[in-house]
Amino acid sequence: MRILRGRVLSFISEPQGRDDHACYRYIEDGAVVIGDGRIVMVGEWSECGAALEAGAEIVDHRPHLIMAGFIDPHIHFPQMQVIGAYAGELLEWLNTYTFVEEQKFHDPGHSTRIASRFFDELIRHGTTTAAAYCSVHPESVDAFFSEAEKRNMLMVGGKVMMDRNAPPGLCDTPQSGYDDTKAGIARWHGKGRAHYAITPRFAITSTHEQMAMAEALAREFPDLHIQTHVSENLREIEFANELYPNYGDYVGIYEKFHLLGPKTLLGHCIHLSHRETEVLAETRSVAVFCPTSNLFIGSGLFDYERLHQRGVRIASATDVGGGSSYSMLRTMDEGYKVMQLRGQRLTPFRSFYHLTLGNARAMSLDDRIGTLEAGKEADIVVLDSGATPQMKLRMETVDSLEQELFLLQTCGDDRAIVETYVMGEPLKSKLAA
Repeated sequence: MRILRGRVLSFISEPQGRDDHACYRYIEDGAVVIGDGRIVMVGEWSECGAALEAGAEIVDHRPHLIMAGFIDPHIHFPQMQVIGAYAGELLEWLNTYTFVEEQKFHDPGHSTRIASRFFDELIRHGTTTAAAYCSVHPESVDAFFSEAEKRNMLMVGGKVMMDRNAPPGLCDTPQSGYDDTKAGIARWHGKGRAHYAITPRFAITSTHEQMAMAEALAREFPDLHIQTHVSENLREIEFANELYPNYGDYVGIYEKFHLLGPKTLLGHCIHLSHRETEVLAETRSVAVFCPTSNLFIGSGLFDYERLHQRGVRIASATDVGGGSSYSMLRTMDEGYKVMQLRGQRLTPFRSFYHLTLGNARAMSLDDRIGTLEAGKEADIVVLDSGATPQMKLRMETVDSLEQELFLLQTCGDDRAIVETYVMGEPLKSKLAA
């Protein structure tokens, strides 16, 4: 048994405003008691006497914040080596850099090496769960889930299905895409903490026949996640509608193939029509806000309030490697700026809700992760609000939890992550320097 001592913060519900203090639980001198990978108890330090009497290991993280581990619902594992690649817009960036890089993942050795580095970065930045796109190659899927299994991390992932508008080395066929996905599901889904996701990359890279195969997989495995992209870039939207001229709009393509639903994660969702927005709300599909990527590639400004007011479920994600940082803190900092440009407000409590419980709910995993409460899996992050000289100086004038969270969001990065626990085990401190 292990006890983490520090300032404990966990969300209970979605914040309804700056003064909604009922949406979270905060304990100034708190204790998180962990046993067999799960949270046994959360409460005041003075209440954990039974655990102390049982000889529990004490890890004193005071004065740092203890929270549920961060969750990233949209990231590309094969794109580690294209972060910061210069290009004018999405399709140029994909063809010039990304598709070139992803062809290397047919090599199991390369896939294994990058998977190891990928999980190192997630842990370094406090991310304990992610929904990841692998490459078209089954070797990349095996490397991804094998590395996640070594670290006992709850991960969602899948082989991208793409049979056109990509180099030959990145194209499967409708049948092989179906077969490889089904084999990946049999090999990995439900093994340990692994969740397989049906992953048609996006409509532009899949023929009608392949989309029908994705639909068949969704029918056969209705409980699996589905992840894809929609409405990121104006030229992308135009191209998708050219390829599917009788489907009405971009979202309509996924709608006609019955790929929308509560476990569908749709990256970007920037330029949605009124009809598309209503369809997402009706199907309870998730619009995934990727601010660092959208700003870096110049795709547009996500209209958070419009979607939120219409009842669309929203998550927030890094979208590495279009996104420029693995840090969910940096992600929410850029999200704040996007909303500022739209005349909208992203409060610190809402930001940290998204990083934890909000993204867990978006991924239909909130029964297991996203909060600090008895019975939940012990994926936990410890945050230092004075991690850099600049932050330490600013903390001298911070006089509320809201201000502290905003400082972490605005100035924090991997240096603010003191420790990352996965199923109760500290992993960041074990990384090579």
